[in-house]
Amino acid sequence: MTTLPTHVHDLGMPGGGPIAAAIAQSVESHGPKQTELKAKDMKTDQEVRWCPGCGDYVILNAVQSFLPTLGIAREDMVIVSGIGCSSRFPYYLNTYGMHSIHGRASAIATGLAASRPDLSVWVVTGDGDALSIGGNHLIHALRRNVNMTILLFNNRIYGLTKGQYSPTSEVGKVTKSTPMGSIDAPFNPVSLALGADATFVGRAMDSDRKGLTEVLRQAAEHQGTALVEIYQNCNIFNDGAFDLLKEPATGTQWTIPLVQGEPLVFGPDGASCVVQDDFGGLRIAETNQVDPAEIVVHDAERENPAYAFALSRLSSQDLRYTPMGVFRSVQKPTYDAMMAEQLDVARAERAPDLDALLVGNDTWTVQ
Repeated sequence: MTTLPTHVHDLGMPGGGPIAAAIAQSVESHGPKQTELKAKDMKTDQEVRWCPGCGDYVILNAVQSFLPTLGIAREDMVIVSGIGCSSRFPYYLNTYGMHSIHGRASAIATGLAASRPDLSVWVVTGDGDALSIGGNHLIHALRRNVNMTILLFNNRIYGLTKGQYSPTSEVGKVTKSTPMGSIDAPFNPVSLALGADATFVGRAMDSDRKGLTEVLRQAAEHQGTALVEIYQNCNIFNDGAFDLLKEPATGTQWTIPLVQGEPLVFGPDGASCVVQDDFGGLRIAETNQVDPAEIVVHDAERENPAYAFALSRLSSQDLRYTPMGVFRSVQKPTYDAMMAEQLDVARAERAPDLDALLVGNDTWTVQ
């Protein structure tokens, strides 16, 4: 990780000691430096080590090609990961990074993004890492709207620990830890994020380079917490988990493309569509059986998350009727900006005592 500049104590704040000076420096945002990079500039000298055929290779290649388009200097990007196969990402991206603690990537990234708003902060995590031991950290990062981008690789299995069922495995999944089939109802990561009032939520497929890049682009442009669920194939312990959506014969039938301002029509020859049901939710209908005016037009910018949540509930555990794209993208104040504003007020109104305010009066010596 980067450290604060050596001139951090020379800010000349009235009465400001080292703590006040360091915070003042850390919340001063000049924005990431702009630069021109190519995909090769994002690659490190580390050997990429995943199982041959793993979907992570495709995602890594897409991310290495995409990040240079942001025009941000490598030293202004930070990749924070937890534990799992996906969490090896920081080794393979030529930026600052941290391979952190199981499930705690969102918490660590929150501290970084809040104290260094000049950085582009990314979290790379998996369905087990983020939704099991890390579930609490994830939902609080989302509700706080910290300015960072979270890539959640969902392969519906624990790959690194050799094939146990995960929080997203479907009911009845037979694994080493559920030999008679899982009896747990799985999380829908998109529904979970929307339930936490996430301001940006998207979904993409590892093998869909164009779709993945477009969702990543919108996520990177978003101010606030952006969560992108990426369906990722684990060809060793859960091979073919998403074939229903990948195979040409079935993919168009069961995938619902989300395009802003476009009617939700899908399937071969647009045979299926999305309409409102009788209770304010959404349902699937045959296009030739409904009035065109009844077909829902996608709007990810609706302030109320109820529409996006209803979209997320269209898909079943067997992946039929799976929306792909951006579910929600709205603007709200970010945690880091509001924190910086409070610090500005504290400096202006209580500058001589800011260090005392931060340290507090209740101290004691343990002998």
